[in-house]
Formats: sequence, C-alpha cells, structure tokens
Amino acid sequence: MKGYAYQSPGEMGWVEKEKPRAAGIDAVVRPLMISPCTSDVHNAEMGYVEPGRILGHEGIAEVVETGNQVKDFKPGDIVAISPVTPDWRTVLTQKGVPQHCHGLLSGNVLSNSMDGLMAEYALVPDADMNLAHIPSGVDYAAAVMATDMMNTGFYGAELADVQFGDTVVVLGIGPVGLMAVAGARLRGAGRIIAVGSRPVCISAARDYGATDIVNYREEDVARQIYKLTDKQGADKCIIAGGDERALGQAVAMVRYGGTIGNVNYFTTPGDLSISNSRWGFGMSNKTIRCGMVTGGRARLEGLLSMVRYGRVDPLPLITHRYQGMEGIVPAFRGMAEKPPELIKTLVEI
Repeated sequence: MKGYAYQSPGEMGWVEKEKPRAAGIDAVVRPLMISPCTSDVHNAEMGYVEPGRILGHEGIAEVVETGNQVKDFKPGDIVAISPVTPDWRTVLTQKGVPQHCHGLLSGNVLSNSMDGLMAEYALVPDADMNLAHIPSGVDYAAAVMATDMMNTGFYGAELADVQFGDTVVVLGIGPVGLMAVAGARLRGAGRIIAVGSRPVCISAARDYGATDIVNYREEDVARQIYKLTDKQGADKCIIAGGDERALGQAVAMVRYGGTIGNVNYFTTPGDLSISNSRWGFGMSNKTIRCGMVTGGRARLEGLLSMVRYGRVDPLPLITHRYQGMEGIVPAFRGMAEKPPELIKTLVEI
C-alpha cells in the first residue's frame, strides 16, 4: 500500500508498505477523508517519530477487515476514528488517564508508535473502543473535524472548568481555539474574548460565539485583558495556541481563583516561565490544568451526537479541500505554512 510518511526533519515523502492485517480486537480501515494536523507538522519538523512512519490521526474510514474479537463493527461500516487510541486495559487507564496508558502521551498511537491514516489502509487498535459509527445526517467532513479539532477544543473548555456567566479568554484561534470558543459558549460562558490576528479566524471566532477580539500584535495580551475586564482579570483562560510565553500570559490574565486549561503543545525544549508576582507569590489560588484528550469511542460518540443535533457545526473550519491521495501533499503543506486565508485542510481520498 501507499502512504505519506516522515523521512527526516522537515522532509516528507511517499512510501510503499505491506497492507496491515487485522487480528484479535483490531480492525483494518480504508481512509476516506483525512485532515493533516499541526501535530503532524510538528512530528515532521522536529523528527519526533521514526523515519518511514506514516502520519495522520484525523479521519473517517471504511472498515475492510476485523479481528475475530471485534463485536460492534463489520466490513463496510463507515466510521470515525478516535485520534487518541489508548490501551484500555492498563492501571493508568483505570486511574483516569488513558491518554498516558503506558507513559506520557502513549495513548496517542496513530502516526506516532504505529502508522497513521495518510495511507490507503490503516490498522486501528481495539476497534470496539476506538471507532465510532457516524450517525445518520452527520456530514462526513464534519465528522472528521469532530474527531480532533472539536474534541481538543472542547477539552480545553472542560479543563478550564467554564461555568455559566464566566468571562473566558481563548488564547489562539486556529481550528482548536475556534472549537474552544464554541465549547466555552456551550458550557455557558458569558463573555468570550478571543486572541488572534488573522481575519479569517477572527470572523470565524465571532460566528462561534466570541464577544470580543484581542489582537496580540497590537499590545501585550495580558494588559489588554486587564483593561477589558476593568482590572479584574478573566475567570478562565483556555490556551489553544501560542509560543513559550503563553502560559505566563494566561497566569497574568486570570483573576485570583481563576482557572487555566491548556491544550497547546509547547515545542520549546526549555522551561516555561510565569511571573511570580502574577502568580501571587504562590498564594493566588490560580489553577493550571493541562492535557491531551482522553480519546476513545464514548467521547467521540458524544461529540458526533452534538453535531447531529445542531449544537455545533465544525464544517466552517474547513477552508481548503483536496481530492485523492496526491491531495495530501498540498493539504499538509498548507497546515505547515498557514496562509492568511486558511483554517483547516481536508483531503477526500
């Protein structure tokens, strides 16, 4: 089979591999639609995976083969694939962190420790726990956006513990941040302040529920939030993007007793710094929560239900569509370069 794989830092290319075979609890799928993720770009740029690793963890597919222990899926089913596919039979999973089932981020299997979805075929571990049937009426492209972008953005709102009437800041309004805006709105936020600069993302942020926009290029972000909130600070902050300064900015902009939910992957090899005075010298009762989504079928089914019943529409995230396997190349390049008019790319294989 053909797949698009990491070769060396900054280099991607096509590879030929044996088609995977299903056994036991696993399934082989034929990807129908996929979307390159910023984390795929990070893997390619930083060399986080081994050479020859096929990337991609956002997509929907047709089941073509199942192991003899798979109960709920059969060949021909069209399914959404969880971007995080943990081992559900570990102690750490039972302790509530399946995304770290065998160690840090070890539940993030596809495109990391095993080949991903940018291929003609892919193996999905523990199919009954990591696949989800796509409900009737849900657009397939919307289902792709639900798997990771909506999933991760909503998780940011959960980590920040957004409550009715809260003033919430969303740092970074790429596709994950936009879904964090939508998630904060659904959880009852009153005021939602979106931090970004690209016009296409600003427009989408307003559509998803942002009440205010802060351009980080104009003035210090925390100072702008301080002014907007009458020197009180925001109740909650969701970090969905930004560089190594983002954590310190978030600590500075939330009020005493406020909560920060981080779903941003910081690629810096160094430390992240916060201002001790803004941290209240350790006495401010500010909470920092961070993490990767738990993954799995149950969560994905819930997200697809929200799409089905019109609670959120992730389709506007898709600004660029491509056709066929060859479309993976420009779609991947778009997510790496992020031209001003792009939010998210989709490939219809």
